[in-house]
Amino acid sequence: MPAVTIVRRATFAAAHVLRREEWDEAKNCAVFGACAGDHGHNYVLEVGLAGNPESDTGMVINLKDLDRLMRQAVIEDVDHRHLNRDVPWLQGVIPTAENLALAFWHRLNERLPEGCLARVRLVESENNSVEVTR
Repeated sequence: MPAVTIVRRATFAAAHVLRREEWDEAKNCAVFGACAGDHGHNYVLEVGLAGNPESDTGMVINLKDLDRLMRQAVIEDVDHRHLNRDVPWLQGVIPTAENLALAFWHRLNERLPEGCLARVRLVESENNSVEVTR
């Protein structure tokens, strides 16, 4: 039987700044552009779990359970927060979309059965997204 991937979507709004403290303003602006200053995004987080549907329910996972997991592991900590200052598990991380997606993957993966997390996709803007896959 082929595996099925089910995807749940959640949204959050957060502020961040992309910069390295050891670099001067000119280098931060040259590397990170306008993102070297405080700004925010309305993010979309998509989480995909792969598996075979259970015979009793026809579901890989109950979407209510996946939604609750996403909220507890990620959304509650990042929504309407400044990612550089307000999220302890992101301290020391430059909060690029890539680094955020990886951090979200690790937080979700440690709470799920081994091997079922198939993908984490983070949409930062209509033009920018990143995907982490197994």
